[in-house]
Amino acid sequence: MKPELPRIPQATTKRLPLYYRFLQSFHNAGHKRVSSQELSDAMKIDSATIRRDFSHFGALGKKGYGYDVANLLQFFRKTLDQDEAANVALIGVGSLGTAFLKYNFQKNHNTKIVVAFDTKAPIEGMMVSDIPVYHPSVMETKLEEHGIELVICTVPSRSAQEVADRLAKTNIKGILNFTPIRLTVPDTIRVHTIDLSVEVQTLIYLIRNEYSE
Repeated sequence: MKPELPRIPQATTKRLPLYYRFLQSFHNAGHKRVSSQELSDAMKIDSATIRRDFSHFGALGKKGYGYDVANLLQFFRKTLDQDEAANVALIGVGSLGTAFLKYNFQKNHNTKIVVAFDTKAPIEGMMVSDIPVYHPSVMETKLEEHGIELVICTVPSRSAQEVADRLAKTNIKGILNFTPIRLTVPDTIRVHTIDLSVEVQTLIYLIRNEYSE
C-alpha cells in the first residue's frame, strides 16, 4: 500500500525522483547505508536541504548512523508508485515529440509512452520508434483503450488549448505541457508547464548576475 503522505512543498516533491535514482545507484554499488552528506556530494544538493526534505516523511534515518539504503529505497519506491506501471500518451510528434519517443523514459522502468498522436499520422496508425502513432481524430478512443492518465503535450502553441479542451473531457489526470501557453483545464487535471525559452532566459540571468553584487 502506498504510504499516506503529509502535504509537502512542491520543490521537495520535484526532488523525490532524484533521491530515488541516486539511492538506486548507491544500492547497486553495494552500499548498506548512506549519510545526508554522501547524498549531498553525489547529487550536488545541500545536505541541510536533503535532511529537511526527508523530515517531511518522519524519521527515515538515525542520528549518527545515517539512512539504511535498502529501507529508504523501498520507501521512495512506494511513495513514487514505482511498482505500478504508468502508461503515458504523447500528443505532437514533431522534433521534440520524436525525441521523447526515442528516449521513452529508459531509466524509469515503470513509465512508458505507449501511444502517440499527430496530425500527419493516418487514422489506422503508424509505428514510430516501436510506438503506435494515430491521427488525433481517434485520440479519445485510444486514450481510453490504453487507460492513459498522463499526457505529454508538444503541439504547436496555436493548438495547445484546443487539445487541452478535448483532454478535459477524458479521464486523464495530468498534462506535461511543453508549450508556452498557460492551459485552462478543470481542477481535476494537474498541469506542469515546461517553457524551455523561460528556463534558458532564467539561467542566463542567474549566471550573469550571481557574482555581480
